[in-house]
Amino acid sequence: MPEAALPEPVRKRGRYRRRLRSRIIVSFVLLGFCLTALFAFATNWARQRVENQLVEDVMNRNLDASWQSYARSGGADVMAPVQQMRAFLIRPDMPDRLDSLRRDFPEWERLQDGIHNISGEDADGKPFSYKVGVRKTPDAWFFIAYDMSQAIRGEQQLKRALFFSVIVFSLLSLVLGWWSASRVMRPVSDLAARLRAYRGGNKHPEPLAPRFPDDEVGQLAEALDDYSSRLTEVVQRDREFNADVSHELRTPLAVIRGATELLLARPGLDEKVLQRLQRIQRAEQQCTDLIGSLLLLSRNERGQGSSNVARVGEQLLESHRAQLGGKPLELELEGERDLVVDAPEAALSVALGNLIGNAVKYSQEGRVLVRVGTGAVEVIDTGPGLSEKDAASLFQRGYRGTHAGYSQGGGIGLSIVSRLCTLYGWQVSIRPGAERGVIATLTFTPG
Repeated sequence: MPEAALPEPVRKRGRYRRRLRSRIIVSFVLLGFCLTALFAFATNWARQRVENQLVEDVMNRNLDASWQSYARSGGADVMAPVQQMRAFLIRPDMPDRLDSLRRDFPEWERLQDGIHNISGEDADGKPFSYKVGVRKTPDAWFFIAYDMSQAIRGEQQLKRALFFSVIVFSLLSLVLGWWSASRVMRPVSDLAARLRAYRGGNKHPEPLAPRFPDDEVGQLAEALDDYSSRLTEVVQRDREFNADVSHELRTPLAVIRGATELLLARPGLDEKVLQRLQRIQRAEQQCTDLIGSLLLLSRNERGQGSSNVARVGEQLLESHRAQLGGKPLELELEGERDLVVDAPEAALSVALGNLIGNAVKYSQEGRVLVRVGTGAVEVIDTGPGLSEKDAASLFQRGYRGTHAGYSQGGGIGLSIVSRLCTLYGWQVSIRPGAERGVIATLTFTPG
């Protein structure tokens, strides 16, 4: 019996999806932050580069001026003409200055010609930073110190200003992005709200395109109107076709029912004739139930009424007993007799009848047992069992199991059972038996 458990629908867990409005807002914020941060970095880098070039140019000119001052004074004087600078001259004949240099600025003695950055803390613990220009000749050493304290304070103030600028511009980008996203997404949200507001029914949906301007959203609304119109036409044609087929098939079935009842009412019928007439009567009832169930399925409507599961099961088993044709197979029913479900007998007969029919079809000998429990009914057979391939594809429309062979059938019986279960809130599951065969379970109460 080719069947398997019908898996419950599982919500697909994918990656987190942000709304389009959030994407626009985040894009504006990132754009504003990145542009402002890049501007701040470029500004600070340009300031440092220009400042270093200016300071080093000034110090080089002052080194030259100090040397010229030393040369003009015959070695008696050295002068740095620019503010924030201090000039030092050390000659071989000035041991006291060399000792003072080694005591106050010990690292200067090892410096080579050029501009050097010196920073640290003085004796009072105050930080200092300056640039030292060095020019060493055989006759004298020239040192010019440029105080960078004021420049460092200016740099810190500039960095604070740039930091606050980044914050302010990022907030402005957030506000602008929020406002822009609201304006951009308002028509889309309106379109989605109108689509959600339409719940179907017999009336045609209200056109969406006239309510939106001729832009991208308006084109989307126009495409949705066209799709809705074509879909409505398809659904309407499908409903009309189902109604026509149902009406046309009910008429000959009613004729068959009437003729069978008249023939069965005749006294003294031969036993074989009586059996054939009863078989025709059962087949007519099965066709009527199937037509009614399929019509309700096509409309996605639940039928009204209630059914006794044991009585319907017994009727189905009795119908199949008449069709065994000498097959050594026992058909039995056991369990509760008072289980009633909220569904018409036609729907229950189609669902349970397909399960029993498959069990009878694929069981060549042994027993088919219908066991009615609390809120469920099981169909247990002694057939060839269930393969893994069948278990994965049983409820697909048109699939025929590996044990189907040359048997008649289009492979849609279990598909109809699955659709009926979805319509009435039932559950169907099929699993391999303990030793052989399969166990089909139709559950009427939530598990």
